[in-house]
Amino acid sequence: MPRRKKLPIAVAVPVLPVRNTVLFPHVVTPLFVDRDRSLRAIEDTMGGGGGGGRSRERERERTLVVLAQRDPEVQRPGLDDLYEIGTEAVVGRLLKMPDGSTSALVQGQRRVRVVGAVDDEPYLRVSVVPVEEPPYDQAAVEALMRAVLSLYEKVARLSRTIPDEHHAAAINVDEPGWLADFVVADLELTVPERQDVLETLDPAERLQKASLLLARELDALELQTRIHSQVQQEVDKNQRDYFLREQIKAIQKELGDADAQGREIGKLREKLDAAELPPIVREKADDELDRLMAMPAMSPEVGMVRSYLEWIAGLPWSVATDDQLDIERAAAILEQRHYGLPRVKERMLEFMAVRKLLAGKVTAATATAQQTRSPILCFVGPPGVGKTSLGRSIAEALGRKFLRVSLGGVRDEAEIRGHRRTYIGALPGRILQAMRTAGTVNPVFMLDEIDKLGADFRGDPSSALLEVLDPEQNVAFSDHYLDVPYDLSRVLFVTTANMLDPVPPALLDRMEVIELAGYVEDEKLQIARRFLIPKQTREHGLTSARLRFSAEGTRRIIRAYTHEAGVRNLEREIGAVCRKVARKVAANGSGGRITRVTITGKTLESFLGPPRFRHNLAEERDETGVATGVSWTPAGGDVMTLEVSLLPGKGQLVLTGQLGEVMKESAQAALSFARARAGELGIRQSFYETTDVHIHVPAGAIPKDGPSAGIAMATALVSALTGRPAYREVAITGEITLRGRVLPVGGVREKVIGAHRAGIKTFVLPRDNLKDLEEVPADARRELTFVPVDRMEDVLPITLHPPAAELKAV
Repeated sequence: MPRRKKLPIAVAVPVLPVRNTVLFPHVVTPLFVDRDRSLRAIEDTMGGGGGGGRSRERERERTLVVLAQRDPEVQRPGLDDLYEIGTEAVVGRLLKMPDGSTSALVQGQRRVRVVGAVDDEPYLRVSVVPVEEPPYDQAAVEALMRAVLSLYEKVARLSRTIPDEHHAAAINVDEPGWLADFVVADLELTVPERQDVLETLDPAERLQKASLLLARELDALELQTRIHSQVQQEVDKNQRDYFLREQIKAIQKELGDADAQGREIGKLREKLDAAELPPIVREKADDELDRLMAMPAMSPEVGMVRSYLEWIAGLPWSVATDDQLDIERAAAILEQRHYGLPRVKERMLEFMAVRKLLAGKVTAATATAQQTRSPILCFVGPPGVGKTSLGRSIAEALGRKFLRVSLGGVRDEAEIRGHRRTYIGALPGRILQAMRTAGTVNPVFMLDEIDKLGADFRGDPSSALLEVLDPEQNVAFSDHYLDVPYDLSRVLFVTTANMLDPVPPALLDRMEVIELAGYVEDEKLQIARRFLIPKQTREHGLTSARLRFSAEGTRRIIRAYTHEAGVRNLEREIGAVCRKVARKVAANGSGGRITRVTITGKTLESFLGPPRFRHNLAEERDETGVATGVSWTPAGGDVMTLEVSLLPGKGQLVLTGQLGEVMKESAQAALSFARARAGELGIRQSFYETTDVHIHVPAGAIPKDGPSAGIAMATALVSALTGRPAYREVAITGEITLRGRVLPVGGVREKVIGAHRAGIKTFVLPRDNLKDLEEVPADARRELTFVPVDRMEDVLPITLHPPAAELKAV
């Protein structure tokens, strides 16, 4: 009968739990023991077998089982905290270490499996059975052993932790399982990876796992070797450079140059300390300062690094001026410096009121960008209306520094963001250059002529301005030169433009637009009396006792010698008068016959020559086919005559006077209205079959366009077709539709003032424009009669004489 295979007998042995390692069979390794239970187990194991008996029994009594912990943080592991498969080991010797711990030299014997716990005091003892390896294919295993030895040779040659004799020992191992355990024990693996190999019982499978782990380790070692080689080359170069620099320092010390460089670096460090830099900027500055200290004095980079540090130290990072929040004082300053402009003054006083309310909650040093966010204003208006000087007055009212940067003709993005330091002669952009000049973080910053920015292959400056003028982004403005964030959120930006059309929509969206219309005649008169005349007389060495401008004379200069929206030419003409008076005074001596000169309308020509401009006046008499319209220009409003002549022909419409496309369409709409309403208006139905219509708007050399002449053209056309004269003292403005509706137009304030100056008595305007009369001066509102209209049927009875039949009835 066949022989029955013997089952393994369970043996009770002490347990040595280990952390962060796994012991393999046939491997000798030291284990550091720092737990009392583990030390007691080792001491009892080494003390067993002293009573004689067979040597194998004594050796078995001196063995214990080494089990790896699943969680290395557990201080008193139980059976559930340990892996099931471990290694039976023999303790060779026990050494006390200087730090109080104990080192035990153990040698693994064989794999064992835990079948149960025997005792937990004074240390853990378990029952274990040996684990047998299954049979394997000798030929396949032989090939795997050669592959593993080849990989292990390469790893041992590159690794610094594997002794040279280990490779020789591995060559002499003839068992496949033993070889796999031996090479894996030398690799730097995690506990789960080591335990996985320990629990793999098939030698062929174990060799395959060892081969994969060796290949991974070889890749890591080759990469580490390449990196180490590169680093070593760099270190050798740095050591050489350091040696040379030390020699240069010694030479400089002998020549007396080292002290000068050290003093300069010390001054830079003092400036950086005084600048109160933000942490991220200070870190960057310290890195650059360390680079500067390590450089030889003759290095070309010294100047670049020194210039960079000087820029950082020179910029204001925390210095701020305290706002003057006295609203009455600010209002007085704005009123003293500028006449009119109520909307701008009101906006600035509102800003100061908000700042004053926040002043009790937040100080200038601790203000956050959200609490102190400044408006970004855009003053739009024709030249000479005081946009730039208004920004200077705002800064004076707030008690802040004033900066001005002209953007006209700027085409390079680097003008805004600066150049990168890789370029020779690189500098920060104009924004930070101006901030350095101001010396504070909260100036009034005027960006002049923003509508005249250009763009080419070097970039788009208007796109770079998006970050500057965006309150959500300028808290960390990035300049290419500095390469660190700079806070612009506390700057009060004011931009100026003559027109909004060239400004990109994205940039325009970030600004609060305030339109500054051209000054009317009365405003120019007040500006001249309050500002321009005193300034020019003072600059020309005259006094009010020597020269006096009458209101009539000043108004004559405005009307006959200037034609502008602003007051620059007016100031020039006043200056010309002052020069001529000064010449007469100087020619006759201080005690001469000339005591005082008064400029009046009659004497003005002797100083400035004949008039250069003239304003249109109302016609001298009522005429058929002639209506009085009004026009708007940047220089103000004026009246214009619209003439209609009827000629024999075939119904053609002739337009002259350099009319734009909009005015041409208005003329066509007026003619279509007349043809459609011919019966109601008393016009012959077939007039267009035998009659050509010629509409002319003097003066022919001046281009004209706009929608506001529609009802004036219709009035002149109906007057010519019906033979009813139009009233010369009635001015008309408004657009017309084919149905005869009157639509609102713009520029009512300037048009009303121009009509008042021309002697108009009645002003016809769309009903929707009545709200615009609030901006009209009081004297014009008082002396003019305003007639609001909705349809052409309302316009004609006011602008045309009644028909002949009605006159006879009357």
